Amino acid sequence: MSEHPILVTGATGKSGRRVVSQLRAKGLPVRAAARNSEHVFDWTDSRTWDSALEGVRSLYIVQLDGTKLVRPFVERAVGLGVRRIVLASGRGIDNPDYAKDSGGVLDGILDSEAAVRESGLEWTISRPGWFAQNFSEGFFADAVRAGELRLPAGDGGASFVDAEDIAAVVVAALTQDGHAGQIYELSGPRAVTLTEAVATISTAVGREIRYVPVSVTEYVADLVQQGLPPADAEAFADVIAPLREGTDAYVSDGVQRALGRAPRSFVEFTKSTAAVGGWGV
Repeated sequence: MSEHPILVTGATGKSGRRVVSQLRAKGLPVRAAARNSEHVFDWTDSRTWDSALEGVRSLYIVQLDGTKLVRPFVERAVGLGVRRIVLASGRGIDNPDYAKDSGGVLDGILDSEAAVRESGLEWTISRPGWFAQNFSEGFFADAVRAGELRLPAGDGGASFVDAEDIAAVVVAALTQDGHAGQIYELSGPRAVTLTEAVATISTAVGREIRYVPVSVTEYVADLVQQGLPPADAEAFADVIAPLREGTDAYVSDGVQRALGRAPRSFVEFTKSTAAVGGWGV
């Protein structure tokens, strides 16, 4: 399939841009697609779909949360000759007790998985848990840089997965045989509490970072004070619930099964991130 461009949607996101980088490191042609990328692609504008799919035989789908646009997109991909699809999904979506769905994204994700499985194409589904990169370029990054992470997570934690591992699994599924029909749940090698996580980052950057557990009420009030609408603040609090309740602490074997090696540890993530100035060091 190497003579055809590999389409990567969400190419500017945490996993997408790493998939693009790893594919290009292998010398493979890549069509990096997003609203603000080399190739303009907008999930909400179907007029951008055909040009993104033109000549493509394999693609990575990073869906738009809260929508059911993957199904018509996959139907279009089938019609244009795509043969292989890797879908970014999420760990815990098949567990009704995993987390509250106050953001209204679960139905869309489930429909996306069903659409891919029913497509008749070679498909693989990636189900990562909490990204380690949430501490360096996402959800927790600003607070970590400021030196204090306040969350309603108690003494809970998660088996944080490095986005480089997520991308490596996706690249393997896009470029190698043997991954069709596989659902890879992805995690790090062990659960890490937030206290451990910030201590590990503190060691890597050479300065103290504190984790301060707060109540859900305090957390919501903090976010509202920062200008977030109350409903959005409540939704963010719901996102933290799996950390507090330990439902994302279990270890999955997806990285090992897909790549034949253990996943990178949180310590490895912090060292490599600090080495490239990920926290301004």
